[in-house]
Amino acid sequence: MQHRVIVLGAGYTGATAAGRLAKRLRREDVTITLVNAEPDFVERVRMHQLATGQELKPRPLREMFAGTGVELRLAQVTGVDVDRRTVTVSDANGTAELAYDTLVYALGSGWNAQGVPGTAEHAYQIASRPGALRLRERLARLDAGQTVAVVGGGLTGVEAATEIAEARPDLHVALAARGELGDWLSIKGRAHLRKVFDKFGITGYEHAAVTGVEADRVTTADGQAIPAAVTVWTTGFAVHPIAAATTLEVTGTGQIRVDATMRSVSHPDVYAVGDAAYAIGPEGKPLRMSCASGVPMAWQAADAIAARLTGGKLPTTPIRYFNQCISLGRAEGLIQYVTADDRAVQGVLTGRFAAVYKELICKGAAWGVANPTLGLPTRRRAVMRAEADAAATALA
Repeated sequence: MQHRVIVLGAGYTGATAAGRLAKRLRREDVTITLVNAEPDFVERVRMHQLATGQELKPRPLREMFAGTGVELRLAQVTGVDVDRRTVTVSDANGTAELAYDTLVYALGSGWNAQGVPGTAEHAYQIASRPGALRLRERLARLDAGQTVAVVGGGLTGVEAATEIAEARPDLHVALAARGELGDWLSIKGRAHLRKVFDKFGITGYEHAAVTGVEADRVTTADGQAIPAAVTVWTTGFAVHPIAAATTLEVTGTGQIRVDATMRSVSHPDVYAVGDAAYAIGPEGKPLRMSCASGVPMAWQAADAIAARLTGGKLPTTPIRYFNQCISLGRAEGLIQYVTADDRAVQGVLTGRFAAVYKELICKGAAWGVANPTLGLPTRRRAVMRAEADAAATALA
């Protein structure tokens, strides 16, 4: 009998894992089913662009996986029984149960309201395509001079604030950060971020923990009221709740605990990748929720599954970080170099070249998902060509 592999979720990690498995395993030996609720691959790292009115290239999953041997099942995952090895899905035809021998759990995460009163009722989010489109429609109806308040000073918040400020210079944009603006960056990185904020006229509220959201303002722990015709909530992500409802060993936040090969520590026929997984990286630190972590996790899981099914060698390369790539609108960027365990060093790239570099990273990630069965030499040549094009564009 063929070994049945089911991959749940076709974001960066799930789609990458499915494609890599198709490359490494023979169709006569395995079936690979990729379950996803939407028919298109969503470039989540571009949701701030979508929210500001930019059009993104459509990427139909059926076209991406045509000829690979991966079967696409468009359905909503409603339950997982890891003891019976089944997945329950629902679509327009009703409910069905799918059996698996190996499961790759890549359902990812959504926005996290953090339990702050008024957030669910009044705030907008860009953690999903529907959320970004809803914000897009609301921003289009704002009159000049109104205020958009972005809550959250991390990567998503910074990118959202600068993108909105650049696209709508007639609006006033504010960002509320729990700590200092860019406090995870190096001295040079923080200085450049402040310079860009000043250029765009973005007001930064530091040490401003938001404790309430209303229709026209947000309030902070110290009683300050920040005007907001629109509030954009970017304070982190919450994982899909399905894993926590199973007998899998999970963390307090619902992430699946995995070993170095992304295999569940409690159920050896389950692998978890991306935001859904709690994996330990360099220096014993958990990998952060990001595309930068998720794609290497997908490679690791796919290679480990293939090795265990074929008797090959298990992957041993540890997942590490090299840089953090931040877009600051379309013409500005910030590349913060980091240690293997994601701590900022002094080295940074800024300005136009950094913006082009970030765009290259985004295109490369999407290209890798859209070309899942191409070998690494082909990928390296494509990346080298893209890097040359980026350098020429930046220096033109």
